[in-house]
Amino acid sequence: MDLTTDNTATTLAALGHAARLGVFRLLVRAGPQGLLVGEIAEHLDIPLSTLAHHLRSLKQAGLVIQTRMGREVVTRANTEAMRNVIDFLMSECCKGVPEVTRQI
Repeated sequence: MDLTTDNTATTLAALGHAARLGVFRLLVRAGPQGLLVGEIAEHLDIPLSTLAHHLRSLKQAGLVIQTRMGREVVTRANTEAMRNVIDFLMSECCKGVPEVTRQI
């Protein structure tokens, strides 16, 4: 995924809510096997309806991947997407800041 400033801002905005950040961090801890939606709700003590809203935001930002397995939905952190965001943020590290030319 080729990131731009706009879609990086969208991704970071999705994490800008404490509940969504908590969901993402929990899924990172769960690893590649992910968690069922009900398990996420239990761990974080979030009502399912509220959790559905937060998961929708994270999914739209590309930060979670959901897979339906029968009646269950397994949710996983998209760690590659987060790595891409971090790489984008750090891509110009230590390159220096260009001089500002001022018009008089």
